[in-house]
Amino acid sequence: MLNKLFDLSGRVALVTGGSKGLGKAMSRGFAEAGANVIICSRHEDELKKAAAEIKDGLNVRVEYKVVDMHDRKQVADLADWALKTLGRVDVLVNNAGSNQPQSLVDTTDSSWDHILELNITSCMLLSRALAPQMIARKWGRIIHLSSVMAMASNSGRGCYSATKAALIGMARAHALELGPHGVTVNCIAPGPIATDLPMSILSDEQKKKFSDRTAVKRWGQPIDMVGPAMLLATDAGAYITGNVITADGGMLCRTFE
Repeated sequence: MLNKLFDLSGRVALVTGGSKGLGKAMSRGFAEAGANVIICSRHEDELKKAAAEIKDGLNVRVEYKVVDMHDRKQVADLADWALKTLGRVDVLVNNAGSNQPQSLVDTTDSSWDHILELNITSCMLLSRALAPQMIARKWGRIIHLSSVMAMASNSGRGCYSATKAALIGMARAHALELGPHGVTVNCIAPGPIATDLPMSILSDEQKKKFSDRTAVKRWGQPIDMVGPAMLLATDAGAYITGNVITADGGMLCRTFE
């Protein structure tokens, strides 16, 4: 029974930001479960290497496309290309995102627009483009990568928190619309995960503060998100929709000490 519940044989998964970090780890998990996988990012060299690693030792197809998710035409072209290349998309993981820490009074229009376009608008556009063919087949999974920063935040993270909270609201509304058609929509809200983005913008002191606030006293690794993604992407999660899996090492358990 368990093998069938977590089986993605014959399915196609599209993972944005799939060339590294969480995206690559989740893509490998889907491939190991039998799915053909499409990944995209802005850098072809990273995509080519990641595609080879995701496919290594497996009898699945792994395709990649260079896409700038800030560009609405490129997002639309990605959806069309994915459907033409593999004929369908059953699992969409909106993983691409970024952060530009700024205080409220220092937030620039260009920074605000840039983060909103990538972190929320691109997710809506790609979901809108791919939902119809999921509806037609009465099966689909849409997963947005939110964050614990949607539920708690830090100074300078107003824009990032706003977009990650917006993903949760959007998922709940779309879950109601798509649920009758066999399509689920959910979010994963990771806590501190040791990927390139936080490791590049946080000081050593900030990194330690994050790990100390978790119950498990460590940063998560990309592999820690594969389990939640597999649950939501497969028949195992067929009765889960409009929800958020918070995978934060217990960070949100803590109040005052």
